[in-house]
Amino acid sequence: MNFSSLDLAPEIQKAVDACGYRQMTDIQKQAIVPARRGMDLLANAQTGTGKTAAFTIPVLQRMLDKPEETVAENPRVLILTPTRELAEQLAEAIKGYAQFTSFSVLAIYGGVKLSGQQKKLQAGVDILVSTPGRLLEHLTQCNVHLSKVEFVVLDEADRMLDMGFISDVQTLLKQAPDKRQTLLFSATMSKQVDMMASSLLNKHKVVSVARKNAIADTVEHVVYAIEEHRKPALFLELIEQENWFKVLVFTSTKAQADELKKELKQAKITSAVCHGDKSQGARRRAIADFKSDKVQVLIATEVAARGLDIQGLEHVVNYNLPYLAEDYVHRIGRTGRAGAEGQAISFVSREEERALSSIERLIGNRIKRVTMPGFEVGSRDSLLKNISKNIRPDRTNKVTQTKIKRSKKSR
Repeated sequence: MNFSSLDLAPEIQKAVDACGYRQMTDIQKQAIVPARRGMDLLANAQTGTGKTAAFTIPVLQRMLDKPEETVAENPRVLILTPTRELAEQLAEAIKGYAQFTSFSVLAIYGGVKLSGQQKKLQAGVDILVSTPGRLLEHLTQCNVHLSKVEFVVLDEADRMLDMGFISDVQTLLKQAPDKRQTLLFSATMSKQVDMMASSLLNKHKVVSVARKNAIADTVEHVVYAIEEHRKPALFLELIEQENWFKVLVFTSTKAQADELKKELKQAKITSAVCHGDKSQGARRRAIADFKSDKVQVLIATEVAARGLDIQGLEHVVNYNLPYLAEDYVHRIGRTGRAGAEGQAISFVSREEERALSSIERLIGNRIKRVTMPGFEVGSRDSLLKNISKNIRPDRTNKVTQTKIKRSKKSR
């Protein structure tokens, strides 16, 4: 189904064409039409499926259908998202879809001064993208009012629940009119998400384009059984043997991220760190350097698990498994996006075997186990059951061969 079949306003269709979009993704097919009709939605789709366009395009169309003047401190659209990185990326994407309209877009989040954001809010903005905490600060100081909000989007709703933002979200939406359109998007579904939808949405429609907590079919998943203290050596060995030129690595703690960076520095491998102790500017530079291939490895904690859209990212490594099984889905969603192939590699110590079982129950599949010669561990019957010794992962697939050729050229 083409976007041209939607009979969009010329300004929006021109932007869609400029973005190079022709065919709608599954979530766009299911969400755009009911959202354009004014229905509340609970939408479930895995990351990288075009969710931003799925809620932005119908909202922009409805705004054009009912023109209103921009009012100081009173946005028409409120989009809530859990992290600074997501707020920035959403705002940039929305600006692209709105580039041929007169609508203004602003992202506000913590880590920067309130005063600069205050001036922009007072000047008037049509579409406001914000993290819950920062928006509460501006509301308290009367820098923004939500009484004229017509459209509310809750992006990454499951993550906001995980991060404990539900109370803030409820407080914020009490300031918005009851008569509004609310669109709730979530990468995973749970009883908590259902309860959130029931409390915030009005006679909503449920749309889903993926199995519950599904992972992209284009991603190969493998697990290495490894003792915790040998993880740095295994990571360095894989970089060398598999010729990884660009890899995103997730650790569970900031200390683990910093320690891995030290190990990489000693091995003369360029890397950058992205975690909560880094300033917003430092995190932005780290991501930008990784995207532009200035650094080979980006080490991140959960703060970067959502929203990162990096072209050509084929390898994601779980240096430590996440505390929540749902976060595995979000982490590995950085690869295999929009139909591309990718690989998710997890290092699993004895202490993490229970977490691995939880992940496999969540995604409904058993992840392939592999071992690396020289990195064998003692008896791991619970982890390596039915797996022969010294099996190496199949590295003859097209993705890897392409990557190796490109990596050698890059070096």
